[in-house]
Amino acid sequence: MTVDRRFVLKSMVLGGAAGVVLSRSMPLLAGVTPSHSGIRPALALVGGGAAEAAFLQGARAAAGTRLRVQQPDRGLGFMLDFEHRLRAGRPMRVIGLLDDAAATLVLDLARSAGARIHWLGQHTGEAGSTRHRLLNTDLAEGCARQLSRHLHACGAGFTLDEERQGSAAPARQLAGPARNGAGSAQWAAGVGYLLATLGTRPTMMPRVSVQGTLPSGSFVSFSIEV
Repeated sequence: MTVDRRFVLKSMVLGGAAGVVLSRSMPLLAGVTPSHSGIRPALALVGGGAAEAAFLQGARAAAGTRLRVQQPDRGLGFMLDFEHRLRAGRPMRVIGLLDDAAATLVLDLARSAGARIHWLGQHTGEAGSTRHRLLNTDLAEGCARQLSRHLHACGAGFTLDEERQGSAAPARQLAGPARNGAGSAQWAAGVGYLLATLGTRPTMMPRVSVQGTLPSGSFVSFSIEV
């Protein structure tokens, strides 16, 4: 499944799994207290590829080694365990970077449990540049600008579109030219760092030691809170 055949973020918003999650979550987000929305992530769901490894490096640079990591699958064991965590009644934040199919499964389980979605992103890397489309809430204020500054400083070519739920402001569009290929791996690490610090408004995103370029592909990032 490629981004050209099915743009996951847009289709989710218009009627897929994440669209239902977001439509049910937005009224709940209005009542989230500052202390609750500042929960540190307890669990990171990542795949086994290079982009996911870079995402985890960025997340751990912010959250430390206490962040638990799990690689989801489509088996009944994972689904039952994840659903139990979502319904346990304990405040928890889950962040992740997954391929389209795995992310759809996770978001559908979150929808069923009535979880809140603070961030949903579609990320596509190809030919040495990346495209990012973000759908988020006020908790992620400033994150798009922070990510764009980070990518620009790393010399990576990118385009970034951000849409804020519940806001009348037009979608934000940002872009930067590629100055070198060495920084193209930084987008995943940057997203991991931002999601691990969501709600804390860090003043500066450190550059994580991620070398080389990432293979082309399409990924979905998310921050889920219960």
